[in-house]
Amino acid sequence: MATAQTISELNWNLLRTFCTIAEERSITGAAKHLQMSQPSVSLALQKLEEQLGCKLVFRDPRRFALTLRGEKIYQECSEMFRCVNRIGVLSQDESDDEFGDLKLSMVTRLQSPLVDEALRLYHQRYPSVTWHIDIRTSLDIVRQISMQKAGIGICLLTREMPMLRCRHLFREEFGVFCGAEHPLFGVQEVNVHRLQQEPFIAFDCANDAASSGFEPMIFLREGLGLGRRVSGWSHELDEVRRMLISGLGIGLLPVLTADDDVAQGRLWPLRLFDQPLGADVYLVSSSLSSPTPPEQKFLDLIDELLCLYPDMS
Repeated sequence: MATAQTISELNWNLLRTFCTIAEERSITGAAKHLQMSQPSVSLALQKLEEQLGCKLVFRDPRRFALTLRGEKIYQECSEMFRCVNRIGVLSQDESDDEFGDLKLSMVTRLQSPLVDEALRLYHQRYPSVTWHIDIRTSLDIVRQISMQKAGIGICLLTREMPMLRCRHLFREEFGVFCGAEHPLFGVQEVNVHRLQQEPFIAFDCANDAASSGFEPMIFLREGLGLGRRVSGWSHELDEVRRMLISGLGIGLLPVLTADDDVAQGRLWPLRLFDQPLGADVYLVSSSLSSPTPPEQKFLDLIDELLCLYPDMS
């Protein structure tokens, strides 16, 4: 019977030879597979049986079979070598080679299967990278990246900006909404002239003169002639939503963001026929400096997803 010391001194080559014998079901087949002589294979089997103190193989001129102990030991050895092979595969896997920090600036409450899938795949491929998602307005994101104080960001733009690399991701649909306390709640069809008279809840980026020319919220608002009287404003989407629900006025929200509130009866979509509202979402980075390795891999991953799934948003 094998002792603990004997087991700890087992020769891996003997175990591998035995596994090959079991798989080939013959000494001859194992010798060919291992490119060894038949006597060498037989000797290796004999040495292993001596070390373990038990018979592993029953064979005669007409029959070859593993003993009961031989079958059990073969199963354990087979699993052991599968684990060793997995170690070899893992040691060559480069997915965890990337490490460091990845800071992504993003507009608030952006709902996007594309971005969600990019985050999932990135973490799957580079689990050692630490994420930091910073919520900012589109104007702040453009400013920070232009001044090279931030690396990459996802924001709303009316057009591609000079000095920035801009990847168009998708178009986000917007709508005009009011709360349950508002007189227009439940009205099926509203004309633009009526809306122009209503108090408006604005995003403060739409009140910033520096935003003029690229901030989509300005174009959406001014394109309809809304906001002649502003009754509240905030740079936080959730606070604009809160004021709308509280009945302070009408305002613009992303349709996907408002869907749950509409279903729960907290908000009402003021439908404007022949007036599609939307803003383009871009992934932006500086054209004056090179992205960090983690940033570049995220940019490449976005390109990969856009190529594979051009309709994903």
